[in-house]
Amino acid sequence: QVRLVESGGGLVQAGGSLRLSCAASGSIFTRMGWYRQVPGEQRELVAAIGIGGSTNYADSVKGRFTISRGNAKNTVYLQMNSLKPEDTAVYYCNAVVIASREDYWGQGTQVTVSS
Repeated sequence: QVRLVESGGGLVQAGGSLRLSCAASGSIFTRMGWYRQVPGEQRELVAAIGIGGSTNYADSVKGRFTISRGNAKNTVYLQMNSLKPEDTAVYYCNAVVIASREDYWGQGTQVTVSS
């Protein structure tokens, strides 16, 4: 059974930093990533990383956020620096199973950046 457990959200002042973690279990995952959503808007990709380490980022976070995977490849991190109020959202971890290409979601973690 696939399970994704997120941690690391919270409240921070503008210019501050947070680190999100997502521990995935139950399968082997090819692509893992972070999405975010604010009320009334669509969920959007923040950053993703392949099993080989290739990454892609939303333009709005390039140069400020860094995505990485743990040595065991089933944990994904999002280091968020220079946070802005517009980064406020619920952040969701996403993981794609390598065999079936099914994707799974974490429960979401709130990130709030105060001005």
